[in-house]
Amino acid sequence: MNGYLNESNFLMVEEGFTTRDLLENLLGELCQESDQQAFFVADLGDIVKKHLRFLKALPRVKPYFPVKCNGSEGVIRLLAELGAGFACANKAEISRVQGIGVPADRIFYSSPCKQVAHIRYAATHGVRLMAFDNEVELSKVARSHPRARMLLGITGDSIPSAHPSMTFGTTLKSCRHLLETAKEQAVEVVGISFHLGSRGLEPQALAQAVATAQLVFDMGTELGHHMHLLDIGGGFPGTEDTRAPLEEMAAGINSALDLYFPEGSGVDIVARPGRYYVTSAFTLAVSITALEEIPMEQPGSDGRCDSRMCPLCPRAPLSSLLTPLQRKSVAARRAWCITSRPCPEQPWHSSSLWGPPGHAEDRIADGLELPQLHVGDWLVFGNMGAYTIPTIPTSSLLTGGPQPQVTYAMSRMAWKAVQLFQGKPPQTEDDRESLCTPLSCGWEMAETLCVTPVFAPAGII
Repeated sequence: MNGYLNESNFLMVEEGFTTRDLLENLLGELCQESDQQAFFVADLGDIVKKHLRFLKALPRVKPYFPVKCNGSEGVIRLLAELGAGFACANKAEISRVQGIGVPADRIFYSSPCKQVAHIRYAATHGVRLMAFDNEVELSKVARSHPRARMLLGITGDSIPSAHPSMTFGTTLKSCRHLLETAKEQAVEVVGISFHLGSRGLEPQALAQAVATAQLVFDMGTELGHHMHLLDIGGGFPGTEDTRAPLEEMAAGINSALDLYFPEGSGVDIVARPGRYYVTSAFTLAVSITALEEIPMEQPGSDGRCDSRMCPLCPRAPLSSLLTPLQRKSVAARRAWCITSRPCPEQPWHSSSLWGPPGHAEDRIADGLELPQLHVGDWLVFGNMGAYTIPTIPTSSLLTGGPQPQVTYAMSRMAWKAVQLFQGKPPQTEDDRESLCTPLSCGWEMAETLCVTPVFAPAGII
């Protein structure tokens, strides 16, 4: 074990006890409290599954997790234990990762736009791998971090353009000039970086980007740079309801890499999967603190649910509402049930969901069909792991309240996989048989590693 994660960092889920049970237990406890704060339940076993699946589908690619996607300590500790690298966007994220003991050579300062003070911080703390895509950034690094090892960021478009793209990354037309400038300023360029985002689901766009990278590699080598690292960015799906599952994307990636950067070429490949790792692992529970009903004669709705909850990043997919938690009115004590749909005797109401008053993104979702809810009832959202937790908790004066707590859980089977393989997929039949045992706790490692490469996530709810 690497020592980043131990059993004190999470709750061990026993056989027959799922994280759904954990969620219900936590809600039962919170019902007795007057101050009912939002909270997350995180299934770390889901992240372990995703990691082993990634390594199996893309055996040549080392993942660097973008910390801005989810800066929670449990996620960082687990991925560090599994051997992943980390893509950090600023000083705070570098400090966060190094604070648990991750060495500098597993950190990529991936932001193409960096403050000089942050560059100096990276230099002081031994973080050398960085990105740039323009002369200004190159000059800042040359002055503040002469030992940096730079990746030149390029766009996914291989067609030369007279005008640079408004997105990060330079055009093919500008690459030679930037490589020459780096040589003149004695800045070491070691490779190429690109990020296609959602375009990464398109095999043609991906192959085009890899082909462009190969052309720029040749330019750099010709100019005397030691080019040996390719970063293919992120864009990997976090849930299964996407046009292209991971294995389909991996087939296109592997084909492009084999064609332009074949094994034995001396080029190492890294990627930055963020949503892929954490989206489905986190479930959010929020308590309703205020309600406003609109009369049916007013157009648009026969009822509105105004839910005051802890604010999240505007990019959080809060509209992906899962099952509401309903109160059992016949019980004297406050009890709760999780249902796949409202109970038959309760009518649907057209509702909207709101965050804290005065927040820039207070309106979260409209047009939701919900049962009759009350102040103190809970709503549960699945697939909430990406861009919902800041790297460093912000002041309650800015957010309207404390950040939601995270309860981490992992099954014994998942913990066994972490201990056995340290982030490497099983290599032998004995390895596979050690995991291919009757499974419990919803942790379907057998389906991932022993039966078929197709992945069926076992969600918390």
